[in-house]
Amino acid sequence: MTTTTKSPAARARSSTIVWKLAMALTGLVFVAYVLLHMYGNLKVFAGQASFDGYAEHLREIGQPILPHAGLLWIIRVVLLVSVAVHATAAYKLWARARGARPQRYVVQKAVQASWSSRTMRWGGTALLLFIVFHILNFTTRTVTPGGDSDSPYQRLVNAFQPEQWWVAVIYLAAMVALAMHLRHGVFSAAQTLGLTGTVEKQRRWNLLGYALATVVAGGFALVPLSVLFGIVD
Repeated sequence: MTTTTKSPAARARSSTIVWKLAMALTGLVFVAYVLLHMYGNLKVFAGQASFDGYAEHLREIGQPILPHAGLLWIIRVVLLVSVAVHATAAYKLWARARGARPQRYVVQKAVQASWSSRTMRWGGTALLLFIVFHILNFTTRTVTPGGDSDSPYQRLVNAFQPEQWWVAVIYLAAMVALAMHLRHGVFSAAQTLGLTGTVEKQRRWNLLGYALATVVAGGFALVPLSVLFGIVD
């Protein structure tokens, strides 16, 4: 009986594929979440009763099978695990690429890589820091610029008042990072899953990445901008 042992190079390639798949699949989890989250945020334009009712309804989904806010905690755990896997995969792939190319081909990279792809690592770090701030702001209510309130709608309006314009700036800067991350991430995930085999498919996925980035980041940005300029109060 003979056993086949993979060479170090083959093991490295196999491991790289696993990490790329992990990044692509967790990325799809994030895409689904940000789309739903953006939809919920836009309910702010329907008024306080609608927005607060939506926020409370999220806590009641699944009852009595699930406890109050049970679904939200399941979503939070899935997102937390996905963030950990996504970040680990990103670091592993970056470290291997850096180790495989100890010399930087600056000119070649400038031609072949888009600006968003070259800033994915830093954009991802910025988004991670923003997520921490967002949780402290709206989930745990540890940081409440503009004042706290039991009303989710009022907390949102309080946060983006002109007096603390810097909160809106943080959110808008995060949306720029999110747009770049989505634009490049959608195409990379499709490529990893074998969906970009032709030039036409590459073009379609690239356009989808731009469209998704514009819709999601633009939808999120509407909320702080509308409060900041007095459209929502």
